[in-house]
Amino acid sequence: MAGAEQPSEHPIAHAIVEEAKARGLKILSAENFEAVNGLGVQADISGRRVLVGSRNFLSQHNIDTRHWEEQGEAWRAEAKTVVFFAVEGVAAGIAAVADPVKDNTPEAIAALRHMNVRIVMLTGDSRRTADVIARKLGIDEVLAEVLPQDKAGHIKRLQAEGRTVAMAGDGINDAPALAQADVGIAMGTGTDVAMESAGITLVKGDLLGIERAMLLSRATMRNIRQNLVFAFGYNALGIPLAAGVLYPAFGLLLSPMVAGAAMVMSSLSVVTNALRLNRIQL
Repeated sequence: MAGAEQPSEHPIAHAIVEEAKARGLKILSAENFEAVNGLGVQADISGRRVLVGSRNFLSQHNIDTRHWEEQGEAWRAEAKTVVFFAVEGVAAGIAAVADPVKDNTPEAIAALRHMNVRIVMLTGDSRRTADVIARKLGIDEVLAEVLPQDKAGHIKRLQAEGRTVAMAGDGINDAPALAQADVGIAMGTGTDVAMESAGITLVKGDLLGIERAMLLSRATMRNIRQNLVFAFGYNALGIPLAAGVLYPAFGLLLSPMVAGAAMVMSSLSVVTNALRLNRIQL
């Protein structure tokens, strides 16, 4: 299994290879390696054809995995991703890979829900595994067993409903969806292509950074609207005065010095208000 996964760049493949190394196992070289997007990999090892991937991947090759399903379901109930492997068309075993939930993830999810953000989990994992994790995090909407090429399609569907969509991801398979989303958010601990496809990169991969980014963006937009009020307010008041609107009734004209001072105050008020963004507590 490790031999077949060694040429792959997928995080699950890396986990399997590292575990094999930790156990002191000899990892055999793979030939004719092929990665099937979102399903698994296949390669020739010591002259034998080896397949590693999801249950669906083996099923597509007419390989019976029923012998391993009981153990697989037990692992899925523990929120683990189950990986099957077969040798020469016969299921040979399974492995479980767990991506532990970060300690601050529940806090980040709760904060986003408090900000009235609709949260949808979009994952290629099995329905059982995804549901277990979603329950732990309090996520109501789950789209599981989604192929990489279909993730961007789900983003488009939400956008077609008139929604503004932010997508957070870190893998190679997430890149098209990150590019499609109105706001792509990549984890700094993820792949380079994900960061290149996204508009925002969370350097530490901390999901609480999404809340901070939203707070800062909302404060920035609020500040922009305030500055527009300041700028247009000064002009709305100053232009009629400069045109002599008070002259017929009071004989008052706007002095050029006062007009110049008003323009300076307009700029100062806008700049000073913008500098308040430095005081935002994130």
